[in-house]
Amino acid sequence: MPSGFFALLDDISALVKASAASLDDIPTQVAKTTGKVSGIVIDDTAVTPKYVVGLDPSRELSIIYRIAKKSLINKILILGPAALVLGYFAPWAITPILMVGGAYLCYEGYEKVHSLFGTPHDEQAENEPIQQITPQELEEQRVASAVRTDIILSAEIMAIAYSQVTGQAIVNQIVVLLAVAVFITVAVYGFVGLIVKADDLGVHLAGDKFSPGVQKLGRGIVKFMPHFLTILGYVGTAAMLWVGAEIIAHGIPYTAHLLHELEQSLASIPAVAWFAKALACGIAGLALGFVIDKVVKLVKK
Repeated sequence: MPSGFFALLDDISALVKASAASLDDIPTQVAKTTGKVSGIVIDDTAVTPKYVVGLDPSRELSIIYRIAKKSLINKILILGPAALVLGYFAPWAITPILMVGGAYLCYEGYEKVHSLFGTPHDEQAENEPIQQITPQELEEQRVASAVRTDIILSAEIMAIAYSQVTGQAIVNQIVVLLAVAVFITVAVYGFVGLIVKADDLGVHLAGDKFSPGVQKLGRGIVKFMPHFLTILGYVGTAAMLWVGAEIIAHGIPYTAHLLHELEQSLASIPAVAWFAKALACGIAGLALGFVIDKVVKLVKK
């Protein structure tokens, strides 16, 4: 009996050591996954600040917090478990779901480009009555819209995160998905919070109690932020097209091979290789978004 008990303890000890060794690799897996979803993270960061534009400045951080909280809940309680379930029962469905999400990103990216270069509004929009809503209702609409966009991006993030740990122990999969969900949500919305409050910091630094140099810096921040937000919007649109097309391309063997060949042909200059791939994906995403837009309009008719 004692020998059996000690043998059981040895087995448990070996299992714990194996689990610990496996968990030691978690930070590496999280870092690798974060690199894979960098384009989506850029997109998420660039898109979110627009949802607080025009609202009460005192409500900005509260709104960002509400969006971030719902984003984290969606990742941890819905999207992460969904990825695990699909990966176990229907692993073949992961790639098509990613491709559908990529197509949606291309469509959204095309819509943003079209809004920049197309007509601001049509006659039907002119004849429509103006809807009057309260600031609270406007805030609720902005939050709901932000969460809808975020859930698509979050689904892409969690699906890509799961694809990096396929075949590993279930504990590793769960820990990596949780770590990615928390890290990316905190990083994205923490940075967004800094962006939307940067102008307030500039106004504070421009106060009379600071030295002329600091005041000049504060005024510079205030003047620069509108331009920065505009640039960030362009970057977000470009990232949306690039990421969406690249996700779709990797789901099709032929186009995945073409992208790989493009990278290999410029492998001696990594920066040029990255830019060429991003540019090719961006153009392809814009073209695909155009096609999807026409199909959507046809279906609506």
